Amino acid sequence: MVLERLGDSLKASLRKITGSSFVDEKAINELVKDIQRALLQSDVNVSLVFAVTKRMKDRALSEKPPKGLGMREHVVRIVHDELVAFLGGDKTTIELTKKPFVIMLVGLFGNGKTTTAGKLARYYKKRNLKVVLLSTDTWRPAASDQLRMLGEQVGVPAFGDKTQKDPVKIIEKFRPEFKDADVVIVDTAGRDALSDELVEELTRITSAVKADETLLVMNADVGQSARAQAQMFHDTCKVTGVIITKLEGTAKGGGALSACAVTGAPVKFIGVGEKIDDLEQFNPTGFVGRLLGMGDIEMLLEKAQEAFAGTDTEAVAYRMLKGDFTLVDLYEQMQAMRKMGSLSKLMQMIPGMGNANIPKEALDVQEGKLDAWKHVMNSMTRRELESPEEVLNPSRIDRIALGSGQSVEDVRALIKQYKQSKKLVKLMKGMDGGSEKDMQKMMVQMQKKMGRKKLRF
Repeated sequence: MVLERLGDSLKASLRKITGSSFVDEKAINELVKDIQRALLQSDVNVSLVFAVTKRMKDRALSEKPPKGLGMREHVVRIVHDELVAFLGGDKTTIELTKKPFVIMLVGLFGNGKTTTAGKLARYYKKRNLKVVLLSTDTWRPAASDQLRMLGEQVGVPAFGDKTQKDPVKIIEKFRPEFKDADVVIVDTAGRDALSDELVEELTRITSAVKADETLLVMNADVGQSARAQAQMFHDTCKVTGVIITKLEGTAKGGGALSACAVTGAPVKFIGVGEKIDDLEQFNPTGFVGRLLGMGDIEMLLEKAQEAFAGTDTEAVAYRMLKGDFTLVDLYEQMQAMRKMGSLSKLMQMIPGMGNANIPKEALDVQEGKLDAWKHVMNSMTRRELESPEEVLNPSRIDRIALGSGQSVEDVRALIKQYKQSKKLVKLMKGMDGGSEKDMQKMMVQMQKKMGRKKLRF
């Protein structure tokens, strides 16, 4: 999980409040000290830590809970709201106002600009936009090759010229390739520091590219020095936003996030893993929700919409409501679920599940089961997938196990999971028409949130 230790510390602090019989000044003081300790361990600036926790304390001691909300819940909400404000408040989005829309990535060596260019291309490609990648990095011999391979992986064209040492000439050479693109992503060279040489180069590139967005790519390990780095690049090429990479693997991410927020250079994307899909639009509300175990329903729905795109979700939903879905349906849903990310990441997005304290080992075991079940279903015939309860006898189970390279127990576990899922759907559906209508209404609301058309029954 992103900033796992910070999240665990904050959740432990809040559990003391939610588990107490009453909330007094002593309990609030202890909560504030715990939060201060957690933020400092995440490399957040000391003065910023004391400023945000002072606001939490002042509000918790002076404000009365709104009607219908207890004091414990009110304090939790104050912590949530102040942390959201601390990390920038409202989500800052990139509005594609013209075509082509040019995004230029800048940053120092080793911060992951080229990899991020590929991830950003994937992000926009998934939204049905035509993307073009351009390498202007003339310092790293393999830079254009790396970008080309990322482009092939994502399915977008990537251009560069290893023989040319002038980045402006590279831009002019490939400018005709931009005209039909929706988004052009320009990868630039870095240095070990923001030297005069890099400043001059970025000034020339900025003038030639005329980017609509200039994003500073920064490794989360930079910690509190993110503030100075963001300011230096802004002075050079007018940075409009920041992408923080490798946020999942460091304890210093809190320092980078908070430092960028106070500079006025909003964090627009965060890198949350090594895979090409592990780039998220930064939303302080959802991010803090995950840290505190409250979930991030907006990100969950976005990932679901991407994962289920192109599948006949309405037909599957209707069959599930009737209780007659098959292993084919279960297989399709499992495939889509895997596209949404690991179980541990999904658990953090589901409201309440972040506080469930499910051991990571248990989630890893479940991930392994999903992999095994995928192989099992790939070894089944169409009839076995469509009518498992009718045709799956012991001899067929033995054959499927042998063909899939899995154990008989794995096959039986899948069948058991299928039967339990089917039974659960029937229980949710209920015996009378009223509960089915309720279920239908719930699914219609989910479809509305995902921006899809209403289900028809």
